[in-house]
Amino acid sequence: MRETGLLDPASIRRIADQIGLRPTKTRGQNFVHDANTVRRIVSLAHIGPDDRVIEVGPGLGSLTLGLLETGAQVVAIEIDELLANQLPDTVAERMPDAAGRLHVILSDALSVGAIPGPDPTALVANLPYNVAVPVLLHILEICPQWSTGVVMVQSEVADRLVAAPGSKIYGVPSAKLAWYAEATRIGNVPPTVFWPVPNVDSGLVRITRRHPPHIDRREPQATRSQVFHVVDAVFAARRKMLRSALAGLCGGSLAASDLISAAGIDPTMRGETLDIVDLTRVAEVLAQAGVLSDTGRA
Repeated sequence: MRETGLLDPASIRRIADQIGLRPTKTRGQNFVHDANTVRRIVSLAHIGPDDRVIEVGPGLGSLTLGLLETGAQVVAIEIDELLANQLPDTVAERMPDAAGRLHVILSDALSVGAIPGPDPTALVANLPYNVAVPVLLHILEICPQWSTGVVMVQSEVADRLVAAPGSKIYGVPSAKLAWYAEATRIGNVPPTVFWPVPNVDSGLVRITRRHPPHIDRREPQATRSQVFHVVDAVFAARRKMLRSALAGLCGGSLAASDLISAAGIDPTMRGETLDIVDLTRVAEVLAQAGVLSDTGRA
């Protein structure tokens, strides 16, 4: 009997056995097998027939089918050739009317330079735990057209992505994501809905893109790479005063103190207390002073 609709535990195992798949921790392969969880994620992402959705790491197609069920188009980026080759067959078998709305890219997501075809509108993905943050930031960078999304990541990573300045877990991921978008934690996902069962809980994060912060529109603005270079420097010495953390970029702590003060920031503050607007203000002053090049490197 032909199976249709979303995947369940039995169909997940059947497809895996059919193609000889052995999930690996190296690629963070944990596949959702619960249809209710899939539909919950799709519903929280507000996906509909007018959407063209980027999905990173579709795996065996659980979330892919859920997205296609809404009438949306899906661009699925998959690094595993075995899975990438199987995905169109799974969709053709279980949801044949949707087969024409699926486009599969066989690639490491971090190597994708652009999304082909019409502009995507959303990102919805169960991101591999081991590369979730760099993949998310990369997709935000290369594809500015999509405006909203929901990602499922390890619970600890979800907390870091939405962390506020001053908290112990606020850091590089929090600040860099805030440059692109507002991030909100919107739910939890238990390990029991995955195969294989991971040893951690997962969290759902809603991403709403916004314009990058610009402080003084009368002056040249800092580029993304310049702001991120400042973010990296600040959090590499997160417990140090700003003047010490940025001394290497500015040619000494005294010069750093003067530039930070010119940005309207107290140079004795610690970087972990600054939000992305403050960090951008510092980057703009450093860029205007010629401390940072256009690429952000000193």
